[in-house]
Amino acid sequence: MTFLSLSDLTFSWPDGTPVFEGLGAVLPAGHIGLVGVNGAGKSTLLRLIAGELTPARGSVGVSGQLGYLRQDLGLADGQRVDAVLGIDGVRKALHRIESGNGDEHDFETVGAAWDVEERAVALLGRLGLHYVADSAEGLDRRLDTLSGGETVLLGLVAELLAEPDMLLLDEPTNNLDHVARERLYEVIGQFPGTVLTVSHDRELLERMTAIAELRAGELRMFGGNFVEYERIVEAERQAARSAVREARNDVRRQAQELAETRVKLDRRQRYGKKQADNMPKILAGARKRAAQVSAGKLRNTHIERLDTAKEQLQQAEELVRDDKEIRIDLPGTRVHPGQEVLALDEVTLACGPTVTLRVSGPERIALTGRNGIGKSTLLRRIAAAPPSVAWRMLPQRLDLFDESRSLFENVSAAAPHATPLQVRSRLARFLFRGADADVAAGALSGGERLRAALAMLLLADPAPRLLLLDEPTNNLDLPSLHHLTQALAGFEGALIVVSHDPRFLDDIGVTRRLELTEDGLVDADRVAVEDAPDADPAV
Repeated sequence: MTFLSLSDLTFSWPDGTPVFEGLGAVLPAGHIGLVGVNGAGKSTLLRLIAGELTPARGSVGVSGQLGYLRQDLGLADGQRVDAVLGIDGVRKALHRIESGNGDEHDFETVGAAWDVEERAVALLGRLGLHYVADSAEGLDRRLDTLSGGETVLLGLVAELLAEPDMLLLDEPTNNLDHVARERLYEVIGQFPGTVLTVSHDRELLERMTAIAELRAGELRMFGGNFVEYERIVEAERQAARSAVREARNDVRRQAQELAETRVKLDRRQRYGKKQADNMPKILAGARKRAAQVSAGKLRNTHIERLDTAKEQLQQAEELVRDDKEIRIDLPGTRVHPGQEVLALDEVTLACGPTVTLRVSGPERIALTGRNGIGKSTLLRRIAAAPPSVAWRMLPQRLDLFDESRSLFENVSAAAPHATPLQVRSRLARFLFRGADADVAAGALSGGERLRAALAMLLLADPAPRLLLLDEPTNNLDLPSLHHLTQALAGFEGALIVVSHDPRFLDDIGVTRRLELTEDGLVDADRVAVEDAPDADPAV
């Protein structure tokens, strides 16, 4: 049985920003989903467990061999398949042995991996990459341009070939089409060892046997899958809201009692002063001192009660997991029914398909297709067409910013006719209030970067009436995904979004679904009906 233990784990970034302080936990065997808001330290924790980062204090204990699939593999184009899979050295040694020229070092290199070629081809097939290599000889070929999804799947094959006891996966479904996701779910589900996966993919999380939540530097375990985790969190949220209401009532009550006490003490002081005028000075002084001591104790008691009530209110509010909401109104983005937005005529993509596309009115188009078919390329060709209305594009990497300038400066540059007050007012609607708007763009966390990118796009001058979104849900925590959906709900223009997240597409109100295939763009909804095994011919 594999296990993972964290003991007094302490880590800070070079600039002194703390991430973990004395983190301790024992994670059981099984398939565990690691969740938490962007910036909580999920990817950092995986890197610490994998040994890529060194803690300032504490230790990580792992039983067995570890496999780690990073978010940003960065595989270079033009490499041989076996090199990408990390088995080129073993294959060379194996071939020397088979030809009769092997030495002792070759046998040590091969070890127990005599069937590595067969396993590699089989794994590639299970993950839908049979076109990469469908035989042992195919492992010699060089790879051309790799899509993001192909990179992820090849990286997973490489890790599985090493036969680890524990797998660390960082957002493994990013950039995967729905078919590839289903294959990845199956492969991970059949993995016999322990899996710790960072993901915002609800369907993947619902296949986990436990959920680990990273929040405020602490790791908390929840038995069951993501649905059970949400049920527990919602129950706690309701209890916390009730506690907040009670704490607020207590603060108001203590504040009222303190005010009433001060009024009473003022009255006593005035009454005592009148009595003191008819008393000997010594006696009057003694009574005055006694009254002051009594009043001070009474006043301090009520102040302490008020401070305690305020502290309890703050603690109760910290337990409430309500995420602030983006509230925007974007009338300048409106596209009227029938208005031409885009006319793209017979554009041939490098990967083969010839595409024709017409967009009119406030259509919300979901663009799907297998990994590597050219969806991102199509978005770039649309941008170069150009569209008939003002447009903006949200790239996968969110590389829209001058990293050295503040968010306020970046948005001001995108909306040069807006006054500083207008820019700050608009940024506040995206939850960047006060000094938060003056943070350098390069210092923003993943979720903040998404909100900042949305602010730049939607607040630009002129206001965009067409948005091109390329995998916008990648690397988002669930609150940030909610923020993205909210922002798009306030957008009144046309939308073309590349995404393989069906729930997200439903939530933003997609009106048309197109699939990019080798034959061009096809109506995905129509294809789904025609392909259904029991479809009614009359439909």
